[in-house]
Amino acid sequence: MEYVTLNNGIKMPILGYGVYQVTSDECERCVSDAIKVGYRSIDTAQAYGNEEGVGNAIKKSGLAREEFFITTKVWISNAGYDKAKISIEESLQKLQTEYIDLLLIHQPFGDYYGTYRAMEEAYKNGKVKAIGVSNFYPDRFIDLTTFSEVKPAVNQLETHVFWQQKQACEYMEKYETQIMSWGPFAEGKNDYFNNATLKEIGAKYNKTVPQTALRFLIQSGVVVIPKSTHKERMVENFNVFDFSLDAGDMEKISALDTGESLFFSHQDPQTVEWFMSRFK
Repeated sequence: MEYVTLNNGIKMPILGYGVYQVTSDECERCVSDAIKVGYRSIDTAQAYGNEEGVGNAIKKSGLAREEFFITTKVWISNAGYDKAKISIEESLQKLQTEYIDLLLIHQPFGDYYGTYRAMEEAYKNGKVKAIGVSNFYPDRFIDLTTFSEVKPAVNQLETHVFWQQKQACEYMEKYETQIMSWGPFAEGKNDYFNNATLKEIGAKYNKTVPQTALRFLIQSGVVVIPKSTHKERMVENFNVFDFSLDAGDMEKISALDTGESLFFSHQDPQTVEWFMSRFK
């Protein structure tokens, strides 16, 4: 396993297992399979409704808590200091742990300043080892970072070969914040798994398209958390440390970047209205 060192000295695996859209019923089984494959970093969120499954799998693994790196996120409905503070305690209980390795604000909506104050407090109290944000574009990221006492250690963004977040990375590097990818396979959009460039480069190393794409992100310094409910895919996604892409291949994949989301923009008024409509 390769690691990144966050701005507070905490080491984080560069490859983890994500449980977005994994149902609460199957989460425990999936995380247990991932642990058996070798994953030690698990990414969940309050909004996923499966923190309990993650906690159960880790507890039943028989491995020491210190071997794991657990990430979860505070949802919009828990925004604001008071609600966020309560929700952090609830996440700790559901995850059956005394501390969370990385806690993120899930979306840049609601009273995220209040949320961040509650997270800073949890960080200072040792209940959280590192704090950060998710889906914060450069404008809001710079705003929050400028007025925060504890600088965000991580910003989790939609990041894949078709949207490599080059501008965001420039600013995160400036503020010493680690980029973390959600959707490293773009959920198959843009005919991802049949991309000719990724296929050609993968064949050169006897690797699949997903392995090639993950290796590109890892060599670019991006933390990745691919999700699969199938153990054989978990194994495939995990086996990306026995080869390196050469400079020419990195350049070819870099050229696939469109600079645009394949999902939605958090700066689009209709998208923001959709998020807000869920909390009226």
